[in-house]
Amino acid sequence: MSFSSYFTHKPGGDRIFSVEAPKIKFGRGSLQEVGDDAKGLGMSRVAVYTDPRVVQLEPVAKVIESLSSSGLDFEVYDQVAVEPTDISFKQGSKFASEGKFDGFVSVGGGSVMDTCKASNLYSSYPADFLDYVNAPIGRAVPVPGELKPHIACPTTFGTASECTGIAIFDLLEMEAKTGIVNSKIRANLGVLDPSVLSSLPPLVRAANGFDVFSHACESITARPYTHRPAPESSEKRPLSQGANPYSDVACLESINLIGSHIVQAVNDPVDENYDALMFAGMLAGIGFGNAGCHLPHGMSYAVAGLAKDYSPKGWPEDHPMVPHGISVIVNSPAVFRKTGPACSERHWKAASAMGADLTDTKVENGGDILADQIIGMMRDTGIPNGLSGVGYSVEDLDALTDRSYPQKRLIDNGPMPISREELKELFRAAMSYW
Repeated sequence: MSFSSYFTHKPGGDRIFSVEAPKIKFGRGSLQEVGDDAKGLGMSRVAVYTDPRVVQLEPVAKVIESLSSSGLDFEVYDQVAVEPTDISFKQGSKFASEGKFDGFVSVGGGSVMDTCKASNLYSSYPADFLDYVNAPIGRAVPVPGELKPHIACPTTFGTASECTGIAIFDLLEMEAKTGIVNSKIRANLGVLDPSVLSSLPPLVRAANGFDVFSHACESITARPYTHRPAPESSEKRPLSQGANPYSDVACLESINLIGSHIVQAVNDPVDENYDALMFAGMLAGIGFGNAGCHLPHGMSYAVAGLAKDYSPKGWPEDHPMVPHGISVIVNSPAVFRKTGPACSERHWKAASAMGADLTDTKVENGGDILADQIIGMMRDTGIPNGLSGVGYSVEDLDALTDRSYPQKRLIDNGPMPISREELKELFRAAMSYW
């Protein structure tokens, strides 16, 4: 089967892709139904995960009111770290283990949802911390069984953690991000209420929007699923399968929504922008949850993990950080210039969906056209000027490369092989764009 010449079969490659579709509830007011949803999933004693800032906001109040109205017992854990670490994952897991909960509700951004996934996992099936962590950093031990029910309620729209079986964290001893990837840690239900986005600061909206774009664009430009080595058994087929017809549909529409709404959503938002961006995040989450990301995300883990002195407006200011969406998009133009020739038509279509004028352009220049469009929109929305804009210089190239190259799950999912030296040159190209 091939819906596109991109999916031509490669000897030894897979001939099958699987569809892992999350269960989603979407719409304004949906948070007020979380109590009913929790009861429907059999919860009676609920752990509510959030962070110190979000706990003071209306979405948490709505969820607590809904749980109370449904007669459910609950405790709130509001100590989730923004950009979580192995230490904060362990602290969240300790709370879950001691609380004897039979269900989880997370209310917040990707950090909150990912911490809740990990807490559910380690409290349900205790193990050495690195057992479930991705290889080669961890041992990638399969999750032994089903977890307790989890309802994920995002208050941002970038990570799409409510859609995926992925939990990302900083491994402090290595100064790098890694994660846990397994379909069993995906939330049982994602509750998406677009009204929550109105409280996000402008740069947070921009970072979220570009994270969504990069999820989607990396998915459609990933190596085709037919070029990934066929697994020894169906149980070993990875979540990150490579580009496939199912992910293509969701991701192209996601890029179109981001291209049409992100600039206005950052600079002069209206409710329609919030609805579109929340829906775009969901679509990209479905897409990359089945296809997987590649180089911009693989590079982002080092960019975030080695943060020096960058403190972006709208995030906690008690320590330096490069928020996830920013750590991704500062790499993306350089990457797409490089990968453009490997699947130029896909880059060209992505550029069109992002709003680029393709009049008198050539398909074979798709990577450059896409990179130029991204750079223009970065400037329009206040995104930093590449790696130099978040505190890095050419003196950091080796460190960035050393901490990114082990991310083989992501790097090998790109449309072309990348050597260590080529990865270093991508970081060099990403230092500044204007």
